[in-house]
Amino acid sequence: MVHFEIIGTDLNALRDYYGGLFDWEFNTGDAVSEKVSQPGKYHFVDGSTTGDGDGINGGVCGGDGFEQRVLFYVGVPDVEEALRKAESLGGKRLLGPEPRSGDFTVGQFADPQGNVIGVAGPSA
Repeated sequence: MVHFEIIGTDLNALRDYYGGLFDWEFNTGDAVSEKVSQPGKYHFVDGSTTGDGDGINGGVCGGDGFEQRVLFYVGVPDVEEALRKAESLGGKRLLGPEPRSGDFTVGQFADPQGNVIGVAGPSA
């Protein structure tokens, strides 16, 4: 697992809640894609500043129109290939690869029982 997201509609309230609960500090900016979070509203958590300093990176994100959920991302060498494989095993592609350029790409799929999982890796 390489990344997590806590997605909701009231981003400031979620940021304040998790910041207060876990003493997380946030850097706020844009997500890798507007399909992941409203522009300028992605609250990034650096995993090296959480717990004993060996946590994973994450974010509190979303905004109006985003489904509330918790999502984790698995690191893969090729996002498109991982999404194709998920589909071939009975999953359904929901997002991606996004963006199609840059250094970092994400995708999301639903497994055969409807659980949403993210994949992340270098852009092709």
